Amino acid sequence: MAIDAATVRKVARLARIREPEERLEPLAQELNTIISWIEQLEEVDTDGVEPMTSVVAVALPLRDDVVTEGGDTSRILSNAPKSADGFFIVPKVVE
Repeated sequence: MAIDAATVRKVARLARIREPEERLEPLAQELNTIISWIEQLEEVDTDGVEPMTSVVAVALPLRDDVVTEGGDTSRILSNAPKSADGFFIVPKVVE
């Protein structure tokens, strides 16, 4: 799959990215290089390779799932600058 300057122009317009005309051809060449690298990766045999989430096999430390009494609302709200009816009062952020 080859990308030309017209394709880069169209994608830039759709993405609302302003690119000068003289940058379109170099961008097309860069994208073609990236696509050829991806095509090379598709040729790699990955059968039998387990998916990884990290390069190091590490198990995350887990805490005990213990039921607690929960927070004491009056103590928690005593730290709030403003509260009403058991809730924090915060400034409106959406008009």
